[in-house]
Amino acid sequence: MLKIITDSASDIVDNTREDLTVLPVTITFGEEQFQDGVNLTHRMFYEKLIECDELPVTSQVAPFAFEEAYRRAKEQGDKVIVITLSSKLSGTWQSANIAAEEYGDVVVKVVDSENASMGQHALVEYALRLKDSGMEAERIVERLDKDKGRIRLVALLDTLEYLKKGGRISRAAAMAGNLLSIKPVIAIQRGEVAILGKARGSRQGNNLLAEQIRQTGGIDFEKPFFLGYTGFSDATLQKYIADHEAFWKTSVDALETSSVGGTIGTHVGPGAIGVAFFSAGEM
Repeated sequence: MLKIITDSASDIVDNTREDLTVLPVTITFGEEQFQDGVNLTHRMFYEKLIECDELPVTSQVAPFAFEEAYRRAKEQGDKVIVITLSSKLSGTWQSANIAAEEYGDVVVKVVDSENASMGQHALVEYALRLKDSGMEAERIVERLDKDKGRIRLVALLDTLEYLKKGGRISRAAAMAGNLLSIKPVIAIQRGEVAILGKARGSRQGNNLLAEQIRQTGGIDFEKPFFLGYTGFSDATLQKYIADHEAFWKTSVDALETSSVGGTIGTHVGPGAIGVAFFSAGEM
């Protein structure tokens, strides 16, 4: 059997597939360490995040965790494709490669998703669909490497507070932005977080988020796409969906939303909304 291994930065929860393994990222609050998705749910994460004065620390998946996963695959006679969080955001990709040096006969390829959260999830889901179609492992890797550049992850933040805490913007900029109700739109570009624009208020922010989707040529609904939110409620995301129903109404019958966990949530805070998709436009 071919198995897909990824890390919990992909925000894949309630995994029931035997051919998919999700290795947990470590999230540390003060002196407390948690395994993302194992003993720390997304809700628990935001409860702790709101209570803390300092940001938690997220740590890469260690080589040992990958070694254990590769060893189990070898014992079962399986081959493995690994899809990790962007190598520019974490050392997890490097950990997976270090562990693969001993299990080169098991690991077909370690693929750098060049993305995170829902964007990484979209690439994992794409790999699973290709596998389910009967495609061979080497061909799947070729497709992943070819098509991952079409994945777009765009998000609208509700607050600048967590960018300030993380040192991405100054205290003065955060205070001014909050007073003016500035809502930044961010994206993952070439594996890194980039600020695409800033809007005054939620309505302008939603419009700016929608405009970013249009500029890519729209959503390829033949491939995986995900809508997500940080915090406790998807109410803001549901309003965004309703306000921009033209994106979805002729392509899908219903839309599901999912929560975004600690790897991205640490840096954007609660109240953010986002969409990850394969661009329908020409690259």
